[in-house]
Amino acid sequence: MNPQALVIDDEPDILELLTMTLSGMSIDCITAENLAQAEQALKQHNFDLCLTDMRLPDGSGLDFVKTLQEKQPELPVAVITAHGNIDIAVQALKLGAFDFVSKPVKLRVLRELVSTALKLSPEKPANKDRRSRAQLLGETEVIKTLRGKITKLARSQAPVYIGGESGTGKELVARLIHSLGARAEMPFVAINCGAIPADLVESEFFGHKKGAFTGAIFDKDGLFQAAHGGTLFLDEVADLPLMMQVKLLRAIQEKAVRPVGGNDEVNIDVRILSATHNNLTECVSEGTFREDLFYRLNVIELQVPPLRQRQQDIPILAEHILQQIADNNAVTSPTLSVEALAALKSYPFPGNVRELENILERALTWVEGETISADDLMLPDVILKSETGTTLKEGNKSALIVDNDLESQLEDQERQLIMQALESTRWNKTAAAKKLGITFRALRYKLKKLNLE
Repeated sequence: MNPQALVIDDEPDILELLTMTLSGMSIDCITAENLAQAEQALKQHNFDLCLTDMRLPDGSGLDFVKTLQEKQPELPVAVITAHGNIDIAVQALKLGAFDFVSKPVKLRVLRELVSTALKLSPEKPANKDRRSRAQLLGETEVIKTLRGKITKLARSQAPVYIGGESGTGKELVARLIHSLGARAEMPFVAINCGAIPADLVESEFFGHKKGAFTGAIFDKDGLFQAAHGGTLFLDEVADLPLMMQVKLLRAIQEKAVRPVGGNDEVNIDVRILSATHNNLTECVSEGTFREDLFYRLNVIELQVPPLRQRQQDIPILAEHILQQIADNNAVTSPTLSVEALAALKSYPFPGNVRELENILERALTWVEGETISADDLMLPDVILKSETGTTLKEGNKSALIVDNDLESQLEDQERQLIMQALESTRWNKTAAAKKLGITFRALRYKLKKLNLE
């Protein structure tokens, strides 16, 4: 049985174009020229997809999208907007529209939109929640709420801006949105925008042609081409140079990119997810981030809570992390003592889940027995200041501000101690391990992790 689509438009030419295109994709169409006819059709048929114009004789397409979200939230609805009317399209996406297509309708864009919409899994929300729970661990209310939002956003193609402090798991959230959605079988491409040299940003994003610049010895696809059909995750998007922000905005709006040194544009179909630990609103105010790009990326905002707001999840997270580290190193996973667990739950974690992982990895390396004590954790005797500027206090102690590279500082100290031990024993690893008071296995692990082999 062919999928069924409800197509709503009061312009006969547009209606004919849409139905002919969908029929060519083996989709049966029911048409409506106004909202009254559409509502009647919804009562008589079960649809797999809905396309609606924004301006209709008896009402607004925005109101129709809102009504559908209330009555049939599982039905993907895409809106048809006038050319350049991005504001209306953004409103529709915020109300729950699956995606939008602009007039004059590009058949390629329409076909890609429809194909993606029909891939939406009929899986029950409860099943998706179980899948997200398996990856985004925790049972606190803030994390349950986050999982629910992720499940809902997975059914949309709207750009999502993921906010949160460093180490909270923003990329994990992005991967979940991708894996639970219609693009799950297509590529997920993640890039840290701050890690690309400024003179290579355009080439990395859009690709280049052979001979476009010194060192371009062959054609190369960019990140947009690599993510075609899937999701492109722009981490630390606030670090993009202003000139690149202009070109990124155009690529998103036109759904096409031009490789450096090329004459022709390449059509792309990607969903954009972005994140940064910076405050993008402040970046816009300071003039370091374009306001028009901000509104294009920040159609829907999703905040990932810091670990200190979900401390009751620490036992679950710690057990999972310890088991993963142990499995990766083919050793038995130790347990946390009551005191160690209490210490973790009282620690403010400025580095969030990433810092928890590093603390437990270090503890697993140094621990001698099968139980990790509070001392094995080597938690700093300081209270940290969060990135938002909020001072975190413990008892009546005053706060000592340290940078977010705490873990790298600790690694530097470990590296120095190990190097001193190795040099004093003329690189006799067995003797060095004894001098450091750790096992030979622990020393080998540290040498590998710190790139000292």
